[in-house]
Amino acid sequence: MSLAIPQASQAGLFKQGYNSYDGEDGAVIRNIDACRTIAQTVQTSLGPYGRNKIVINHLAKMILTSDAATILRELDVVHPAAKLLVMASQQQEAEMGDATNMVIVLAGEMLKKAEELVRLGLKTSDITAGYEKALVFALGALEDLEVDRVADLYSKEELGKALRTVVAAKQSGSEDILAPLIAEAVQAVLPKNPANFNVDNIRVVKIMGGDLTQSRVIKGMVFGREPDGIVKKAKNAKVGVFSCPIDTSQTETKGTVLLKNAKEMLDFSTGEESQLEAAIKELYDSGLRVVVAGSTIGELALHYLNRMNILVIKILSKFELRRLCRVCGATPLARLGAPMPDEMGKIDVVETTEIGGDRVTVFRQESDTAVTRTATIVLRGATQNHLDDVERAIDDGVNVLKAVTKDPRLVPGAGATEMQLIERIMAFADKTPGLPQYAIRKYAEAFEVIPRTLAESCGSDATEVLARLYTAHQRRTASTDVKSRQQAQDADSGSDEEESDEETGTSESEEPYWTTGVDLETTNGVLDTLDEQILDLLVSKSWAIKLATDAARTVLSVDQIIVARQAGGPKPPGQNPNWDED
Repeated sequence: MSLAIPQASQAGLFKQGYNSYDGEDGAVIRNIDACRTIAQTVQTSLGPYGRNKIVINHLAKMILTSDAATILRELDVVHPAAKLLVMASQQQEAEMGDATNMVIVLAGEMLKKAEELVRLGLKTSDITAGYEKALVFALGALEDLEVDRVADLYSKEELGKALRTVVAAKQSGSEDILAPLIAEAVQAVLPKNPANFNVDNIRVVKIMGGDLTQSRVIKGMVFGREPDGIVKKAKNAKVGVFSCPIDTSQTETKGTVLLKNAKEMLDFSTGEESQLEAAIKELYDSGLRVVVAGSTIGELALHYLNRMNILVIKILSKFELRRLCRVCGATPLARLGAPMPDEMGKIDVVETTEIGGDRVTVFRQESDTAVTRTATIVLRGATQNHLDDVERAIDDGVNVLKAVTKDPRLVPGAGATEMQLIERIMAFADKTPGLPQYAIRKYAEAFEVIPRTLAESCGSDATEVLARLYTAHQRRTASTDVKSRQQAQDADSGSDEEESDEETGTSESEEPYWTTGVDLETTNGVLDTLDEQILDLLVSKSWAIKLATDAARTVLSVDQIIVARQAGGPKPPGQNPNWDED
């Protein structure tokens, strides 16, 4: 009797070169391992004491940062399941601009907990159903954890409440310098309707040298070059923006001019000069005193612009040109000629100053009635990598303030919100019948990763800190339950409410009981986040939980991966070996 050789299930179905992974070991566990690896990569970068990573990308550029979105963008992940986590992180960056690390770490931990359930024999469909129920409950519970809100967007102190924690998470120790800078820049450009605030109106210019304390906000735009002409300053000037070259007109095709003698040659050049002089004179007569060129400026044109005392500067970036048009209210022109009155812009001050040895040109609007304004934060620092990382922290801060204009609610930071969510989701799991309750319990345990990572990154004993946090949250919860039961009994007996408060040792003005978080400054300590003003934005935490859960559920719902062989194709043509022969 011959032994039958088992055939692959897809034999003859796909082209040669396909790889297929299915079954629990082949797909789900492999995917979870890949996602846990990517989560562990960025987990150590979470929080104020998170470690930096040095990533050298395919262009050999070195990036030094603890920002998860930047790390993952430069790492170029290829594993399909891990890519799902990266996409969730990128979506968080697009929606909120902050808490990207939390998405990856939380999703990785959820998958780790799910793996334990899979190994115990639970079906992935039961796990995803449990996670879905837990997500709905968690988002509802998060709404109840509000402890403060940003009441006035025009107050630096109020903005500081939302900013300090975000900036400290990226640049620990510099939050007292950066938070007021960001608040000042945002207030300079905040429109009458704060919901219309545009993050693109806040620019960052990095100038090496000095230290962070020498950074400042300029209400306008700063360009890292001097004006091209001899005029370096203008006040209350009309501005013309030209996206075309300021030079003698060139024909589209090559032309040949036959000159027979010296007089004809002189007449030819004189005609060109007079034509260009007339064009520049036309600009001067229209009232323009500042000309911004988006392309080349000819030597002859520069001579006439200098002669007529017109400040001229070349800005080659079309994006910067567009922003400058927004600052001074000008329209970029594709032809050289006097602009119409509505195409001209107006600027209060254009001046050239020196910052740390670098000559820069500042376009500044000083009057409050300016049409549109842009604020620029001039950053100083020792190295380019440090300046880049500070810029990312500022970018996160500005994005958070954009989110504040939509939803100003704040929840406790330093892991306090996560600890309270664990308590509440665990209680919800106890009331849920069927197999999904195991998944809900593991979902709750996954939130433990945030306070644990914060404690580990600052050198504390994570087990001891977590024990203290559990004790604080459960004790407070228990005392609140006692109080509510006592009040219910007193209401039945008709006794005075204040008396019951004295008996239970609590008062109506007592602070919320869910504000105990990890103390990063002392070893193995916990603190009241409300007293220390360590607050996170509710809406960014809500989005992070939502995206992390969706990513984890998507990975768990995959049961097979089919990978096609990469396309080959002919090689690109090389250099002709006989290129030097006639």
